Amino acid sequence: MAEGWDRGGQAPVPRTLDAIDRDILRILQTQGRASIRSVAERVHVSRANAYARINRLIDDGVIRGFSARVDHERAGQGASAYITLKIVQNSWRTVREQLEALPGAAHIALVSGDFDVLLLVHAPDNRTLRELVLTRLQAIPEVLSTRTLLVFEETDLHPMSPSIPTSGEEAF
Repeated sequence: MAEGWDRGGQAPVPRTLDAIDRDILRILQTQGRASIRSVAERVHVSRANAYARINRLIDDGVIRGFSARVDHERAGQGASAYITLKIVQNSWRTVREQLEALPGAAHIALVSGDFDVLLLVHAPDNRTLRELVLTRLQAIPEVLSTRTLLVFEETDLHPMSPSIPTSGEEAF
């Protein structure tokens, strides 16, 4: 699903974030297991206020969940690739559902440019990756073509989201 859009293709109502909300998000992005007490102390609010703010951010869909950052190689997923797909016009929803069901699918994006979809996958090895592309992806009727870009090395920038300014910075 494209960032910021719901499954019905409707843009959600954006939530106005104040400096404390942005600070809370930055803390949780870098330390998802931080306690409410720790978050409250770091942003200088009461625990009840921090708890209420975090729950509101979750309820409003700003925080979509909490997850572990995984070293895919150590987790037995040593082969990774970005795969670009050209798809039949107006088939995004159908294709997305099929891509979500693929083993190892980590990120799916509807994009503009020379291709329509960008897919990140993790697999145990290149043989499994090859089978995923040649057997599973190319068997989807709405997929017109694919291009596979092997990942040799990656750096996780997840904690440093540039779209969430720190206190005192202005949003752009």
